[in-house]
Amino acid sequence: MQNPTLMKLTVLPCPPPSLYTTAFLSLIIRRAPSTGRRARKSEWSGGSGCRVRAMPCSSLGDTSGDDNARLRNFKLNESTFLASLMPKKEIAADRFIEAHPAYDGRGVLIAIFDSGVDPAAAGLQVTSDGKPKILDVLDCTGSGDVDTSKVVKVDEGGCIRGASGASLVVNSSWKNPSGEWHVGYKLVYELFTNTLTSRLKKERKKKWDEKNKEEIAKAVKLLDEFDQKHTKVEDANLKRAREDLQNRVDILQKQAESFDDKGPVIDAVVWHDGEVWRVALDTQSLEDDPDCGKLANFVPLTNYRIERKFGVFSKLDACTFVVNVYDEGKILSIVTDCSPHGTHVAGIATAFHPKESLLNGVAPGAQLISCKIGDSRLGSMETGTGLTRALIAAVEHKCDLINMSYGEPALLPDYGRFVDLVNEVVNKHRLIFVSSAGNSGPALSTVGAPGGTTSSIIGVGAYVSPAMAAGAHCVVEPPSEGLEYTWSSRGPTTDGDLGVCVSAPGGAVAPVPTWTLQRRMLMNGTSMASPSACGGIALLLSAMKVECIPVSPYSLRKALENTAVPVGGLPEDKLTTGQGLMQVDKAYEYIQKSRNVPCVWYQVKINQSGKSSPTSRGIYLREASACQHCTEWTVQVEPKFHEDASNLEELVLFEECIELHSSEKAVLRAPDYLLLTHNGRSFNIVVDPTNLRDGLHYFELFGVDCKAPWRGPLFRIPITITKPMAVVNRPPLVSFSRMPFQPGHIERRYIEVPLGASWVEAMIQTSGFDTTRRFFVDAVQICPLQRPKKWESVATFSSPGAKSFAFPVVGGRTMELAIAQFWSSGIGSHETTIVEFEALFHGININRGEVLLDGSEAPTRIDAEALLASEKLVPAALLNKIRTPYRPIESKLSALATNRDKLPSGEHILALTLIYKFKLEDAAEIKPQIPLLNNRVYDTKFESQFYMISDKNKRIYAIGDVYPKSSKLPKGEYNLQLYLRHDNVQYLEKLKQLVLFIDRKFDEKDIIRLSFFSQPDGPVTGSGSFKSSVLVPGIQEAIYLGPPSKDKLPKNSSQGSVLLGAISYGKLSNGGQEVGKNPQKNPVSYQLSYIVPPTKLDEDKGKGSSSTGTKTVSERLEEEVRDVKIKILSTLKQDSDEERLEWKKFASSLKSEYPKHTPLLAKVLEGLLSQSNDSDKIRHDEEVIDAANEVIGSIDKDELAKAFSLKSDPEDEEAEKIKKKMETTRDQLAEALYQKGLALADIQSLEGEKASSKDAKDVDKNHDQSQSDSGVQRDLFEENFKELQRWVDVNSSKYGTLLVLRERRSGRLGTALKALNDMIQDDGEPPKKKLYELKLSLLDEIGWSHLATYERQWMHVRFPASLPLF
Repeated sequence: MQNPTLMKLTVLPCPPPSLYTTAFLSLIIRRAPSTGRRARKSEWSGGSGCRVRAMPCSSLGDTSGDDNARLRNFKLNESTFLASLMPKKEIAADRFIEAHPAYDGRGVLIAIFDSGVDPAAAGLQVTSDGKPKILDVLDCTGSGDVDTSKVVKVDEGGCIRGASGASLVVNSSWKNPSGEWHVGYKLVYELFTNTLTSRLKKERKKKWDEKNKEEIAKAVKLLDEFDQKHTKVEDANLKRAREDLQNRVDILQKQAESFDDKGPVIDAVVWHDGEVWRVALDTQSLEDDPDCGKLANFVPLTNYRIERKFGVFSKLDACTFVVNVYDEGKILSIVTDCSPHGTHVAGIATAFHPKESLLNGVAPGAQLISCKIGDSRLGSMETGTGLTRALIAAVEHKCDLINMSYGEPALLPDYGRFVDLVNEVVNKHRLIFVSSAGNSGPALSTVGAPGGTTSSIIGVGAYVSPAMAAGAHCVVEPPSEGLEYTWSSRGPTTDGDLGVCVSAPGGAVAPVPTWTLQRRMLMNGTSMASPSACGGIALLLSAMKVECIPVSPYSLRKALENTAVPVGGLPEDKLTTGQGLMQVDKAYEYIQKSRNVPCVWYQVKINQSGKSSPTSRGIYLREASACQHCTEWTVQVEPKFHEDASNLEELVLFEECIELHSSEKAVLRAPDYLLLTHNGRSFNIVVDPTNLRDGLHYFELFGVDCKAPWRGPLFRIPITITKPMAVVNRPPLVSFSRMPFQPGHIERRYIEVPLGASWVEAMIQTSGFDTTRRFFVDAVQICPLQRPKKWESVATFSSPGAKSFAFPVVGGRTMELAIAQFWSSGIGSHETTIVEFEALFHGININRGEVLLDGSEAPTRIDAEALLASEKLVPAALLNKIRTPYRPIESKLSALATNRDKLPSGEHILALTLIYKFKLEDAAEIKPQIPLLNNRVYDTKFESQFYMISDKNKRIYAIGDVYPKSSKLPKGEYNLQLYLRHDNVQYLEKLKQLVLFIDRKFDEKDIIRLSFFSQPDGPVTGSGSFKSSVLVPGIQEAIYLGPPSKDKLPKNSSQGSVLLGAISYGKLSNGGQEVGKNPQKNPVSYQLSYIVPPTKLDEDKGKGSSSTGTKTVSERLEEEVRDVKIKILSTLKQDSDEERLEWKKFASSLKSEYPKHTPLLAKVLEGLLSQSNDSDKIRHDEEVIDAANEVIGSIDKDELAKAFSLKSDPEDEEAEKIKKKMETTRDQLAEALYQKGLALADIQSLEGEKASSKDAKDVDKNHDQSQSDSGVQRDLFEENFKELQRWVDVNSSKYGTLLVLRERRSGRLGTALKALNDMIQDDGEPPKKKLYELKLSLLDEIGWSHLATYERQWMHVRFPASLPLF
């Protein structure tokens, strides 16, 4: 997920929630986060502020606040205002470049892992020394991939057939020695952001409406003229003519209401010109001028890194793109950005504006490559595929730096496949990886992965200075000193690491893509802090390269940390800001001084003495039990060298005398010294928190080189202690009164949630202010092997008042309550806000968490008890979805051949594709689930996953990755393709039979609400219904949850499926009646499951016929043999001429043997219809007519009509058998009449002009008379149609095509189109391509070109030639 925070400089939609950016203050509503990957969407820019207790600072060296103080007491002028828009002064980057103009990032290459960078954006064309700014632009996700494996040749007219079906003129000057042209196509909206797509849809809808209104006006005029000419319409033909005109008006008006623009289709052509692969696009569909956008006029592009050229789709979209070709021309990657975020990030790090240097990025001399990791198909979410390919590209391009402003909460810190790959590129290839810490503050332990949780990554927090506040944020009165934004994520990680390394400015006005129709905009977030720090590091690398100082991520990180300026005066402020605000100039001095110091990373592993696991990177005492006694810890310090380090010259010689320093010896005791060699050293420390008062405490143990103390701490061991207060009151109420707040101030309270509590009802009350105040309220608990449980809310007060809210808690674990006044809220008003906060704990203790009903008739007993205070027991339970398991029907393991899927180690990544089939009997909202893989991007050992759901026409209905989304699907059969990647074949082999679940959500009317009983027999007897009672502490009460009634189970629910829902036991004190009935609206609910039992046996199953009939054994045997022969006929293939001839001989033989057997003749007709005869379609149609006539002639229509005129007794089995037989015969008759009608119409269409001399009506090989006795020519089509009308509803979707053709033959195109639309609408199956092709021909014939164009675009959605690439 991305890490930005857009502020409202211009009206632009909020960036996708995957980015660590906070955006659009006026649009944000904070709520409890889902289990998905969403970081906080805040657009606030707020700070860290005051702390609970004062302690001396533990930092070493020159870390006074002078530099921070220089940012105070200023007044903006034009130059300082412009400088504040792209902050550099805060990290001393401006002073450094002024002192060292050539060290402005020159010679440094940065990989931007983000949403994509626009090479046409302002300031991203050249570096300060005139070199190309962007060396490569890559889509690492595959979202822009086009399948160009199809190869075509140029015809005599110099044209090729594009993949979309369009005829494309090839520019004769293009060199193509092989003569092979690879073709593919793409729906252009798939390449655009939602924002751009919305803009284009409005523009295109406006133009489409104009054309549609013109056609409506014409249609209305024709109808009006008809009405004036025919005042009385009594003749049937006139009535039908008027109906046709009215239908045309209705169709046009209805189309305007249902207009859904799926976007233009662009054709892509790829070829090899003898030197490089070339690409040209046909974008005529995007242009209003028919002469624009033609393929032949396109200036061919090649892979961006070769010529560094880009294109623009059209003037309307103004969207820049580049191309890359893979796999010998079989894959074309069209690269666009999926949000402005990546371009903005790149601009902060490296933008160069020759005419306005104050708006330059931090390192204007640096170059970059863009690695798009945000998948356009997912809105901009990162994928494992994108992350892995980006790392491969960074190594391949020999990048120096990586910036990644993406992330999400993690289950396990410093763990996972991506972390392993990052460790490799950092330790082996010496890349410096910088990433945002996250936007989930102000509570502690909110840092996200990978930036805040990975040891080998420099995690950056977001800082705002007074200048930034006054200039970029335009506040009335800036804060007196710089501070951390309120929303910036805080440490420590769950394993005790600090989380944030350093801080940097977290807001800027930077370049954005051209499609935004502006040059730059303001965003703020840790997404902006990360590239600011990255740019600062680029300045240092630029200097190190020129001065031949060895570049190492280890030494550079040490320089940043040991020279940063502290923000805030308390030790625990490090959990917010890291070591402080980075300072480029001081870091440079440190690097110069330590140029001959070994490049070493001091890896720290900590275990509690006597325990081998878990291993942590710091000490985090959070729970009450851990704060009640001393604990001893074993610390292992291991020097880690880069892989290319020399054994003799570096490893053997490494030996350091380390002096250990404790920031508070009364709490933290450790040895004074240790001798550290290459093999590492362990020692024990003792932590004694017993004398600490309640609240937050932070200490450090750090080691200093005895011989070179100027180096500062070589390693730090953070010790965070959150000593919670106990809740002893009964009822369990805690209150915090008269807490004073100023802008940016944070109050933290740590509470040991009482055992038995499961939710909190809280109230915040404010007073003592005039202007609006905004507060963040966070509650965080940490449970083993879970992401931190976080509840969050924003409370905005326009005047003094109170607000209430409730949230779930886990009893027995420490909860941090963080209340923060937003950093810019109340600025300009000098009044202190007084806050009162009150929290009342509630809970009903249950003998089980999740409840499982086993499918039997027996109820489930639930024991309930209130441990804290009297609670009202109001149970509620419902089942609202069904989960069905599926195994793959097919699996395919393959090696990915392209270099973008080849790891730096040389190993190729493998792909496993699993195909699942499922069927929906009705339209439904579904969601695929893979418990093994879902909900983890970074903290998983599996690389990536991606799925697509498609119908039989290959139309894509849903796509997703580790965070599957619900999708509404119509009735039908579907394929789900699951795509898994890894370089370990053994992992993938184990997943070949991976179980996948499909969750189908019930409609509101189908939700099953369960009943509770006070007796175990209640579900059967119906007595003892339980509604509510009052639980008294110490007294347990039992209730019984009854299973659902079998008649309420969803139809077609298979054995092994599970119904899912929720159950709750209490409700809010002030909650309404409706809240209590729905467990999911109560503060705490638990999962409820019901295993679907075996279905009821069919009582009629196995019953034989009451009579075996009067047929003899020989007669029955003859019939069996006949039926077997017919079955064999239906199985014969007809792919080749020889097979068709063999089939024809066998069919003739059977017809001569059973000349009037209708089922045989129906099978012969069916076999003929399965043949394709493009060479002589008329002859084939004639054969179909012959076969249809044979079926029709074999049926006694009078007997059939008589059978349907009589009602049969349902109890009479023999009569029912006869009825079913007659229904089958009727269906065979109708099918024969239907196919005959289609063939007659097809012949008439094919003969065209010849119809007058040899009419298609005369083509009946049985030589039916084409003229009546009076000599009037017969209309065989009409006669056949009227005969069909006798037996079936010709308006049905099955036979409606014939009705459409009939109206078309009569010139009533509007009525034909209406009938066709109705038929398509009523057809419950997936759309049939032939029907839409017929619709297109009708639109063309009527002359509605705008509708025809619209439908042709939809054809590529409904009937794609193939499934898209993963």
